[in-house]
Amino acid sequence: MQPYKFILSGGGTGGHIYPAIAIANELKLRFPDAKFLFVGAQDKMEMQKVPQAGYDIKGLWIAGLQRKLTLQNAMFPFKLVDSLFKSKKIIKEFKPDVVIGTGGFASGPLLQVAAMMGITTVIQEQNSFPGITNKLLSKKADAICVAYENLERFFPKEKMILTGNPVRKDLIAIGGKREEAISFFQLDASKKTLLVLGGSLGARRVNQLIEKELEAIVAQNVQIIWQCGKLYFDEYKKYNSSLVQVVSFIERMDLVYAAADVIISRAGASSVSELCIVGKPVIFIPSPNVAEDHQTKNAKAIVDKNGALLLKEYELETLFSVVFETLLKDSGKQSQLSENIKKLAMPEATQKIADVIVKLINK
Repeated sequence: MQPYKFILSGGGTGGHIYPAIAIANELKLRFPDAKFLFVGAQDKMEMQKVPQAGYDIKGLWIAGLQRKLTLQNAMFPFKLVDSLFKSKKIIKEFKPDVVIGTGGFASGPLLQVAAMMGITTVIQEQNSFPGITNKLLSKKADAICVAYENLERFFPKEKMILTGNPVRKDLIAIGGKREEAISFFQLDASKKTLLVLGGSLGARRVNQLIEKELEAIVAQNVQIIWQCGKLYFDEYKKYNSSLVQVVSFIERMDLVYAAADVIISRAGASSVSELCIVGKPVIFIPSPNVAEDHQTKNAKAIVDKNGALLLKEYELETLFSVVFETLLKDSGKQSQLSENIKKLAMPEATQKIADVIVKLINK
């Protein structure tokens, strides 16, 4: 019997890339002889991160539509046609058994072509409010693995399987890693640690907030690990000190989560899923600049079950200092949030998604 062949596509941000890598790793465990190929968008971060994880990747000449008139928008039809042709060439040459999309610019044309060619396709939808690409792709997909309930208004009910979002395996057991984490990041064990996460590219408004509140936070016997993102590192690295570590990217997420006492984070789907497993007190600051405001909806799914706090960007000036200081001093509230967010975790998500894929192969 020939080894199975899998094509995975997910990119643009870590929130699309790492779930795809997690799924590939699980399938590789089950099928050590299987062949894997990733397809991403040229010049996006997946072109570096996927090879670092040990997989081959091919790039498509594709990008998203901007919200205003730009040259990039004028080029979109040409990029789309080019990507559709290249996707067909890749699929014909590689001959995959299954094509899996976790979101990002490249997954649209790739899954569209795969479905048209009669290849089994699986969508992994991470958000509580799907984007237009996955809504369109869902009509021809064989299965849709979702992380939230009640998505019937977006997807065919008979194709949906509630699995949760894939997360890195090393996050599932961080309980015993605190000492190692304190040593790794050279932290003061007597101080509280605030972890600030703005996503792999960074979040301007979150960075501006931390810059403004830096002295006040440190004055409360708090040390900070501030992941400002690669777009903003040069601007904020000047704040590096013994109490403030400014980084563009964090490789050891297991250790940084283990070290954290309180976390401030955007509400991308992967981040939310990771934070549920980590079970630390979280203040979500959703990005309002995403399709259908889906980050706010992701955060509200947790906040409505008393598993986190939510601050919108327009509330930061007036509410942040009070909310942060109250949470920092209220150990009862910290425990309550931690317990409730953990109840929403789906640590078996990657295995469940792999089960769906295997079932489709063996039909």
